[in-house]
Amino acid sequence: MTLLALGINHRTATVEVREQVAFTPTQLEAALGELRGLPEVREAAVLSTCNRTELYCIIDASGEQAILHWLGRFHDLQVEDLSRCAYHYLDSDAARHLMRVAVGLDSMVLGEPQILGQLKDAYQSAREARGLGGELERLFQHTFAVAKQVRTETGIGRNPVSVAYAAVSLASRIFDDFSRSRALLIGAGETIELVARHLHEAGVHQLTVANRTRERADRLAGSLGGRAITLDEIPTALEQSDIVISSTAAPLPILGKGMVERALKKRRHRPIFMVDIAVPRDIEPEVGELGDVFLYTVDDLQEVIEENRRHRQVAADQAESLIEHGVGAWQHERRIRSGGELIRDYRTRAEALRDLSEQQALAGLARGEDPEAVVRRLAHQLTNRLLHRPTVALRQAASAERHDLLDAATALLLDGSSDKTP
Repeated sequence: MTLLALGINHRTATVEVREQVAFTPTQLEAALGELRGLPEVREAAVLSTCNRTELYCIIDASGEQAILHWLGRFHDLQVEDLSRCAYHYLDSDAARHLMRVAVGLDSMVLGEPQILGQLKDAYQSAREARGLGGELERLFQHTFAVAKQVRTETGIGRNPVSVAYAAVSLASRIFDDFSRSRALLIGAGETIELVARHLHEAGVHQLTVANRTRERADRLAGSLGGRAITLDEIPTALEQSDIVISSTAAPLPILGKGMVERALKKRRHRPIFMVDIAVPRDIEPEVGELGDVFLYTVDDLQEVIEENRRHRQVAADQAESLIEHGVGAWQHERRIRSGGELIRDYRTRAEALRDLSEQQALAGLARGEDPEAVVRRLAHQLTNRLLHRPTVALRQAASAERHDLLDAATALLLDGSSDKTP
């Protein structure tokens, strides 16, 4: 049996293609049932996110093409178009790929932690759909253990590389105690939402969210115990704000030099830390000329991002090493299991031959035959039956000059020596 990982991701396919190949939650159960029902597939799990769709399967030798054709049929795509952006990995390469995915080494943002949770969801869905057998079950559990080790022993997730985190990281260099700081966030999009969550986690609990429509600001502020205001209320809120971070799609600046000067007078010139993430800018550049303002733009954040990225790359190199060790351990356990299955099959066959010879011997004794003759015949028959198949295989190997098989047989059957004694 072969382990297969087959899929597409943000590196191999456009977002339009990824959208077509993605599985919705309502599709997933049916998809797992169909995939598991293919004659070539023994076990199956599906990972589907905005950046990747991957199938992990235990298959027969011819299973890869069958799965690719099934994926095309399920999503009504030409298999030729799918093949151009799909990748596949087998056995140890597939296990390595899964582990790299789990720790965020294959993600758009290096080391991002969300993918591990998505992978655990995929595992749970496969379990509920009865898509997992022993092989995939053990692989996923092993992968989760490796991911935990990587997160514990490296800094892969300790230095976020998003613009939102970089803004908060800069703020932490200005303020010693975030718990006393008040933050004004302008906008209510994804970036501001991330900023709000990073600030909240860092200890800033006095959050004000300003947005053109109060409803969107309410949703974000309410989830973090903050308050929502409209853009018209910014001048008053600015007077109470130590941190201001803005990210809107406004075509013109929202904060001008005059507005900030008036707020500073009300604040008795207590400093304000400002980050303008927007392009075009939300804060007039002249604001940075004011003595009590620390103003940074999105370009200034790149230094923080690059520094964190360098830290993550060091951690990524360490993670690769841990993953290689994890793949080696998985391969070792798999080989042991494979040997155990072979031993069980061989013993089962030998025991069947033993039982047959025993039954014939007992039948002979029941008929009154000479016990000594029965025992001799039993020993002769059992020896011939046990040695028949190995003997035929050895003759075929010798005829074909398969010295590798002959050497292996010598090591297995004769303990590597020519000693004829038991």
